[in-house]
Amino acid sequence: MTYVAKHKYARISARKVRPFATLIRGERADDALNILRYHPNRGARMLEKVLKSAIANAVDRRALSTNLTVVDVRVDGANIERRWRAKARGSSMIILKRKSHITVELG
Repeated sequence: MTYVAKHKYARISARKVRPFATLIRGERADDALNILRYHPNRGARMLEKVLKSAIANAVDRRALSTNLTVVDVRVDGANIERRWRAKARGSSMIILKRKSHITVELG
């Protein structure tokens, strides 16, 4: 049985979260939480919240939280919000605000 938690449209680039996803993939859930807890990055905080949610989903469905492992972690890009900023001589520049979908699957 797998237990899934998702954070859709997270206001962070997928590129900033993917290194932490590779760190915890295949680890035990408790070890993965400890790994993420001691990283100061914002991407680690977001991934930690999704991992805690997946553990809570598993406990809610009567699974033992001691033998859960991180089966799969996916960080996919979401839609990109585009803003405009005025530049010199009447031109403009596009500001891209990237988002991501973070999915954690425990088994």
